[in-house]
Amino acid sequence: MLIIILLLIASYLLGAIPFGLWIGKIFFKKNLHDYGSGNTGTTNTFRILGVKAGIAVFIFDLLKGTLATLLPLIFHINGVSPLIFGLLAVIGHTLSIFDHFKGGKAVATSAGVVLGFSPFFLLYLLVIFILVLWLFSMISLSSVVAAIFALLGILIFPSFGFILTSYDLLFSIIIFALAIIIIFRHKTNLKRIKNHCESLVPFGLNLSGQKEK
Repeated sequence: MLIIILLLIASYLLGAIPFGLWIGKIFFKKNLHDYGSGNTGTTNTFRILGVKAGIAVFIFDLLKGTLATLLPLIFHINGVSPLIFGLLAVIGHTLSIFDHFKGGKAVATSAGVVLGFSPFFLLYLLVIFILVLWLFSMISLSSVVAAIFALLGILIFPSFGFILTSYDLLFSIIIFALAIIIIFRHKTNLKRIKNHCESLVPFGLNLSGQKEK
């Protein structure tokens, strides 16, 4: 029981590591909270620190979700779902004890959790994400739409045995929680999308006609 408690705490602490914030401060002498959206996640890192830093932060944020999810397997723990460990990593990412309980928007770390538990479900979400990104040129909208399609997937796929062969109550609950966290963390982005002034990536069709301010 003690090892389970320690690993649950470790999952939160792993998720709480603010890679974007630390990389910005150590290598670029910039505090991401003072630039762009003020967010320390992947998207703001790309915009403020550049492609290399953005890729590094994305990989680190993804892998901390995956590693947390795999901790029970690594330590041969039974009786507690790996998804609980993954969820704690996401909570750590969004409410980091190392960053005054601030954090990112949970997209990369949530993807890491899904990667550790159901890689093909993540592949399905990645296709949705890329398609929406190409059509609308917005990472925020792509993230929210992928979260919505995750909810649709857990409801529909088990009926057809596609990707998810059966209904898994805990997986459904965790996916629901992750999707809600992602959507909630993007509420300011959704307001900007409504006002047609959301930030864009330098490619895609921008079908909604956003104009960055």
